[in-house]
Amino acid sequence: MKMNHSQLDQILANLCVNARDAIAGVGKVTIETANTVFDAEYCARHAGFVPGDYVLLAVSDNGCGMDAETLSRIFEPFFTTKEVGQGTGLGLASVYGAVTQNNGLINTYSEPGQGTTFKIYLPRHTDIVVQATAEPQQAAARGSETVLLVEDEPMMLELTMSMLEQLGYTVLAARTPGEAMRLAREHSGSIDLLITDVVMPEMNGRDLAGNLLALYPGMKCLFMSGYTANVIAHHGVLEEGVHFLEKPFLMTDLAANIRKALGQ
Repeated sequence: MKMNHSQLDQILANLCVNARDAIAGVGKVTIETANTVFDAEYCARHAGFVPGDYVLLAVSDNGCGMDAETLSRIFEPFFTTKEVGQGTGLGLASVYGAVTQNNGLINTYSEPGQGTTFKIYLPRHTDIVVQATAEPQQAAARGSETVLLVEDEPMMLELTMSMLEQLGYTVLAARTPGEAMRLAREHSGSIDLLITDVVMPEMNGRDLAGNLLALYPGMKCLFMSGYTANVIAHHGVLEEGVHFLEKPFLMTDLAANIRKALGQ
């Protein structure tokens, strides 16, 4: 990553201030880094993403979270949910500006009462020039099982359903836990795998899985979330033997995690 250190300081300061303000009383702010890669197939499905190697900077809090309407406006200049005199509405706008100026990307995951995670992807930089060699791309593992997919974000639901169908799976798709329960009761065949978001309205993914396992005892489970694995562990999901996939993910990642969850 090649970036002016003052811009990086500005990004971290603004995100941490927002995280602090979202927490009432004692809370937790988590800062994480990692390397990640976006391939051409993934970028073709996600507007604004460019294939390549990136550095991930994630800032998470366990504060009040945001609803969808607020989330859609957070990067607008002068937009703020704070009281008069407590915020200018420029903090997140400046974060967005600094990230895009450096050819980066930013994703935000939040639910009311469930905290917020900002994921910033900045192009990975190296001073060493390496001659690129074409490596054969490993084919995504396919299957033919029936999958119940539960995701409350419409675009993510449609995207993941498309991936699953391309991999050969029969998909039952639901936007809410209640809809998932209805589909499960009405389905006449088997359901081999539940793929569910962890943090959702109505019911979290762990409780949903427990209810569905009463109907389909042999069903396997794969949990997914835009919150980082370190943060989602506090929701009581990441215990030994639990399969978890962090968003955003490539089709090959999804395929491999499905086969692993199914024990194959």
